[in-house]
Amino acid sequence: MPVGIVTGASRGLGLALARALAGRGWRLVVDARGHEALDAEWASRAGVVAIAGDVTDADHRRALIEAAGGPIDLLVNNASVLGPSPQPPLRAYPLDELRRVYEANVIAPLALVQLALPRLVEGARVLNVTSDAGVEAYEGWGGYGSSKGALEQWSAVLAAEQPELRVYAVDPGDMRTQLHQEAYPGEDISDRPPPEESVPGLLALIEGDLASGRYRALELAEVTV
Repeated sequence: MPVGIVTGASRGLGLALARALAGRGWRLVVDARGHEALDAEWASRAGVVAIAGDVTDADHRRALIEAAGGPIDLLVNNASVLGPSPQPPLRAYPLDELRRVYEANVIAPLALVQLALPRLVEGARVLNVTSDAGVEAYEGWGGYGSSKGALEQWSAVLAAEQPELRVYAVDPGDMRTQLHQEAYPGEDISDRPPPEESVPGLLALIEGDLASGRYRALELAEVTV
């Protein structure tokens, strides 16, 4: 039974992916900041250990690795924060908030990888969820976008340094999620696809044989259909 860790698994893409993996027989360790939503989904699910906490907390990260045991086949860094809503321009971006965004979106995922490395099997997948805002310059997205850009760069460097692993930066595309709604407060985002539509692309990376690199989940999903 393969073993994986999925962060941010109480809603959105993390929840959709974890559900799919559990249905495929994976043993999972999942987390989220809110314990109520996490427990509501996973408390009674066999083969899934749910641990409430914040990935920016070192003790919580250690708890995730210890719960997974060893060896570990998959680490999905999905948990992230948007920052201020609505998104401010860089000239007015609160620097304390920017530090919080980077701590959650850049530093915490790398810290979790560092802890997991001794237990990651050869060929293990490290899947870092990114965004088109990490490569495109969108007005008002300087904080979140630059954090995802940094995540993508260290993903590429990690792939070069750890060739025995498959390291992926994957853009799931626009989705009908709470984070996306926070990015567009007051707007109707019902036309965005649900996160479940991005899951086949993620599974193609997890279960396939694609080289380390950056991918778009929806494009992979189209290929696998």
